[in-house]
Amino acid sequence: VFAGNRVLLGAEPLAAVYSGHQFGVWAGQLGDGRALLLGELAAPEGNQEIQLKGSGRTPYSRGADGRAVLRSSIREFLCSEAMAGLGIPTTRALAIVAADLPVIRETVETAAVVTRMAPSFLRFGSFEHFYATGKVDQLRLLADYLIAKCRPELAGEPDPYLALLDDVVRRTATLVARWQSVGFCHGVMNTDNMSILGLTIDYGPYGWIDSYDPDWTPNTTDASGRRYRFGYQPRIAQWNLLQLARALSILVEDPKGLEEALDLYGKEFARGQKAMLLAKLGLDV
Repeated sequence: VFAGNRVLLGAEPLAAVYSGHQFGVWAGQLGDGRALLLGELAAPEGNQEIQLKGSGRTPYSRGADGRAVLRSSIREFLCSEAMAGLGIPTTRALAIVAADLPVIRETVETAAVVTRMAPSFLRFGSFEHFYATGKVDQLRLLADYLIAKCRPELAGEPDPYLALLDDVVRRTATLVARWQSVGFCHGVMNTDNMSILGLTIDYGPYGWIDSYDPDWTPNTTDASGRRYRFGYQPRIAQWNLLQLARALSILVEDPKGLEEALDLYGKEFARGQKAMLLAKLGLDV
């Protein structure tokens, strides 16, 4: 099952569509090119979606093989569990299955599938997709689904969609403040790699700074070496939130509320980073 070779009885696996901005440029439709949602498990602390990464082609593979390699699978497993140990919101790793199958990247590597878990794998790009394609009913359905499933306390708000944006802004600000406090650089903060729940998601070219260097990035494909460097993460997260706000704008009753929600980001980030850095010194806020 965790290799993607057999479907559990009663399961209905699916790959999700989304769009997004990559390196600040609209990339259009993307989607789970090598990720497959097996289903959802009920758990005392909240339901968890179970997803395979690297099990093969999906409708959104765009010509790729849909496979993952052992090297990157181990990196995702170790880093997501390390982040959880550090108290930083993240998807979790459940298992790795390796296979004696060749995968062609820069060289020939060994295939693997990593099983990961999260309350939801929805991204900023999930909402951008339906906004960009003019599917307002589907956008509203997606937002209603997320609120009912993961943020039911928002359903009673005067404008639940604005309350949803407010929630994402706060969680994203806290998440990035935590990244900065431990020297973690995500490396590819495209809007399709930003969790709507404020989780660290999609461990690609990540890394930790060995000494303080705001210009450092682990992403060799960031041509300018500037957009996804460590010191830019707070402002890139804010830019990504602006794209999410634009996607939700057609659902929100008062557009002015969008600006007010976005304005919270700077305050929440500053407050969170100050608290975390003071805690490193054993000081109270």
